[in-house]
Amino acid sequence: MIDHERSVGAALRAGSLTDMVVNHRDDWRSDDDWNRPPVVARVSTDSPGGMVAAARPELEVLRIGGRKGEPVGLAPVTGLPRLQTLTASPGTPADPLEIAGLTGLEYLSLGPAEWRVLLDAGTVPRSLSAAGIDVQGEQHPLPVLDLADELLALWDRPLITRTLLEGGLDTDRTAGDAP
Repeated sequence: MIDHERSVGAALRAGSLTDMVVNHRDDWRSDDDWNRPPVVARVSTDSPGGMVAAARPELEVLRIGGRKGEPVGLAPVTGLPRLQTLTASPGTPADPLEIAGLTGLEYLSLGPAEWRVLLDAGTVPRSLSAAGIDVQGEQHPLPVLDLADELLALWDRPLITRTLLEGGLDTDRTAGDAP
């Protein structure tokens, strides 16, 4: 069972569908720390010491954002045992290759340039279950689709189906003309 109000995590309701139905399992909050929300840290590129303050052993979700300030290094959070999710706005990680030290990641969202660095270096974390490509501003969609296809290919997933439509607009007609 995945609670819609949580950023990460799921809890086991029953060992099987039969167990749930026959034994009337209602309490799917089997986790001892269910009521404890996941530890989430938001770090901005313009907050000095933000990454060091965020680096706690219980950290599960790290969000890096900001348009001002210098990109941030990930060294303070490398090796944290519970860090499962990293979302970093484009241009915010100082060195995307530091992501390789985040060994327990299950979800990673980065800008296209950061993904390109990881793909070219062969360091996309193999522990990922899902990925996001953070596209800001207007970009042509085909390079982003190519990037997504490369990520999908790493896990032997089906590539994105593309359909090309060709044609032109007939500019000689006026709005009232019949086709």
